[in-house]
Amino acid sequence: MTASTTSPRKFLVIADGSGEFAAALRFACRRARSTGGTVAVLRVLAPAVFEHWSGVRGEIERQAREEALAELEPLAPLIRRETGQEPEFLLLQADDTRDALRRVISADRDIKILVLAAATGGRGPGPLVTSIAREGVRWGGRNLPVTVVPGDLSDAEIDDLA
Repeated sequence: MTASTTSPRKFLVIADGSGEFAAALRFACRRARSTGGTVAVLRVLAPAVFEHWSGVRGEIERQAREEALAELEPLAPLIRRETGQEPEFLLLQADDTRDALRRVISADRDIKILVLAAATGGRGPGPLVTSIAREGVRWGGRNLPVTVVPGDLSDAEIDDLA
C-alpha cells in the first residue's frame, strides 16, 4: 500500500466582521488540529465602484486589499497556535458572499468543509446560513459539507465539541 497523496483537509471560514466569526474560526481551528487539517479564511471585498478613472479604481482596490489583509494578519498567530499550521488568507472581490464562496470552492478542491456560525440574539441564523440551508453547497461539481456552529458557544464548549 502506498502513502496517500491526498492533501490535508482544509476548513474554510468567512471573515465577515460579525461577532459570531470568532466561534466559527475557533471551531475550524480545533477541528483542523484534531484531523491534521488546515484553515483558510475568506474575506470578501466589495467591488470598487469608482468608474471614471481606472487608475483610481485600481488604487482603491489595492487599498481595500491591504486593509483586509491588515485585519486578518492578527489572526495568524492564533491559527498557528491552534492548528500547528500556517493559515491561508483568501481575499476575493465579489458582489456577494455566495458568489465568492462559489468561486473559491470551485477553484480549490482541498477545501473539504465550510464552517459558518449562526447569528445570535434571536436574529435568525443569518442570511448566508439560511441560503445554504435552503439551497445547499454544490459548487465545482461536488457537494461540500457545511458545519454550522452556534455563534454564542464559549471557548470551552467549542473545545468540548471539536
